[in-house]
Amino acid sequence: MTAENNHITIYATTWCPYCTNLIKRLDRTETPYTVVNVEEDAEAASWVESVNDGNRVVPTVQYSDGTHATNPEASAVRRKLEELTAGAAG
Repeated sequence: MTAENNHITIYATTWCPYCTNLIKRLDRTETPYTVVNVEEDAEAASWVESVNDGNRVVPTVQYSDGTHATNPEASAVRRKLEELTAGAAG
């Protein structure tokens, strides 16, 4: 990721209600993220499958430290972003 303050990538689809919900909740608190549509990006879809036992589960969130979470709560994503931001500042 090139944006220094953007530590979150959300792998999603346009039709997924869980994806929509996560994005809506992150938007409410102005949490920065990048969205990648796995239906338009074969490489992203392959990565999602590789971390979800061969299943294309969305939303899958990838963090800048290399960790990921499948269908996380928005609060968990915000907490992780705080950790990453604190680490980058120190």
